[in-house]
Amino acid sequence: MEATVSKAEYDELKQQNAKLQHELDQLKRLIFGASKERFVPSVAPEQLDLWELDQATGEGEVDKEKISYERKKKAHPGRTQLPENLPVEEIIIEPAEDTTGMVEIGEEVTETLDYRPGVLLKRRYIRKKYARTEETPDAASILIGELPERPIPKGIAEAGLLAYLFVAKYIDHLPFYRQIEIFKRDHGWAIHKSTINDWFAACCTLLEPLYETLRKNVLHTDYLQGDESTMKVLDSNKAGNTHLGYQWVFHNPLSGNVLFVYRKGRGANGLTETLADFTGYLQSDGYAAYDKFARGRQVELISCLAHIRRKFFEAKDNHPAMAEHALTKIQQLYAIERHAREAKMSAAERKTLRQAKAKAIYEELLQWVITEQKNNLSKGAIGKALHYATNQLPRLAHYLEDGRIEIDNNLIENSIRPLALGRKNYLFAGSHEGAQRAAMMYSFFASCKYAKANPWEWLTDVLGRIGAHPINRLEELLPAQWEENRNRDL
Repeated sequence: MEATVSKAEYDELKQQNAKLQHELDQLKRLIFGASKERFVPSVAPEQLDLWELDQATGEGEVDKEKISYERKKKAHPGRTQLPENLPVEEIIIEPAEDTTGMVEIGEEVTETLDYRPGVLLKRRYIRKKYARTEETPDAASILIGELPERPIPKGIAEAGLLAYLFVAKYIDHLPFYRQIEIFKRDHGWAIHKSTINDWFAACCTLLEPLYETLRKNVLHTDYLQGDESTMKVLDSNKAGNTHLGYQWVFHNPLSGNVLFVYRKGRGANGLTETLADFTGYLQSDGYAAYDKFARGRQVELISCLAHIRRKFFEAKDNHPAMAEHALTKIQQLYAIERHAREAKMSAAERKTLRQAKAKAIYEELLQWVITEQKNNLSKGAIGKALHYATNQLPRLAHYLEDGRIEIDNNLIENSIRPLALGRKNYLFAGSHEGAQRAAMMYSFFASCKYAKANPWEWLTDVLGRIGAHPINRLEELLPAQWEENRNRDL
């Protein structure tokens, strides 16, 4: 005898099946799929309407023009020009035949690239000593040249080597033990890991005042972007076990500087401790800790369109029509932002552009989301996307009124990417103190990235002179200010 189910039970099973299928698709994408979330609508959005067409010529009617085009094969750009600043080794090649009595009429130049492992330089300071005579009396009878200041007193490591070690670990994702093997293989120099760890701790102690200066620089604003990511830390209380700590990341879009702060947990306490005096706009994803933090404070939360978009992108396989509608509208909003960025518009100009072009698209998308969410009871991917957008999309309205505000949090997510890559290489921090030192380095190097400052050059210079630098002028050593001053001096 065949079992029968009611319509309600059937619908419930259908929703459960759709939910499980969505979760399976997500797992397959994480394991096998590409990480890039590329969306190509089945009907290309009429981007020209954003720039060249009036809103309407009659009652809700828009003039339309049929456009055709011919795809042309893009010409190969040719070989990339080699940088002019590279050292040049010239090799003169004479013909194999004897050229005696011939007249040279020219030459053919062929440029290639070669590589030699980085140079590990032994610097030898030879200090001259002088003895005073009766003609040059003084309290001290011996005079000797004074050693220049080094980041680690009495240590053998110069600023350039220290900077290389830290850049290689936190930007190039080479753990110290791998660097030790490279030095041993390429230079015949054996160094203990404990020594490098001691160097790292000493340099972080030296840089602590600059880190505090960076903290003040980042948090002294009324518009901040925030995010967080995990970091495993060895637990000293349980041998062999790791604690799941969190790196909170804050980006000041106005100054460009970035601050990483390590906390043992992910709760709102991490926000409360770091942003105790902050007031203004805080842009983030939909994590509940931000709502808890903002409650009762003069903090206005702003959402991230990239996170909203991601929910609909994940739903496009199971609910293509609805997901494509949302993705197309979001794509139009991003096209406006791309135009503003390419035109290098000021904040005031961006606000004017958004009011003229983006506001109507945003309001149409918001109304569509609210309406569909009321009519859609699905617990699957599209239901989650609509629910998330209904809660988060209204918070994005501030970007229409303030040209400084970004449409998404991608700038700060780019800052977190080195942390995610680092986790795959050195796996965990050795202690909570080590995790906070890592936060310091990630802060400096992420700020270097936004300032377009060479991180090795910046850190070499800073380590070489921070000990004697006036404490009230430490802000000059922050990556953005350092790069600005260097460009001014060139």
